Amino acid sequence: MEVQGRVKMIGETQTFGNNGFRKREIVVTTEEQYPQHIMVEFVQDKTDLLNNFQVGQQVKININLRGREWVNPQGETKYFNSIQGWRIEALQPEAASGNVPPVPPADAFEPAGDLNQDEHDDLPF
Repeated sequence: MEVQGRVKMIGETQTFGNNGFRKREIVVTTEEQYPQHIMVEFVQDKTDLLNNFQVGQQVKININLRGREWVNPQGETKYFNSIQGWRIEALQPEAASGNVPPVPPADAFEPAGDLNQDEHDDLPF
């Protein structure tokens, strides 16, 4: 799965517990009729992937949905979901990344030669 949008926020790397678990969060705003602010977490060595990105940049993030179960001290079962990123890449602006080929400059074409003025064509214009 993937999420695309513009980077709204990149958090600092957080370290938890004695085992050195690391986590870093990024918020991406989707660009659709009803924009969504999606928080994606990167963990352990993947936190470094966010070092080369900035707020305002368009990105595509490959994600995994994670779910876990937890039983509290009262015996109630709770469920938690998270969105975990494992790859991120910058996207080019729409105009540059579209399927439209670039337009060559006008001076890249040679003028037509060998036109026979005596030939009559039947084009109406």
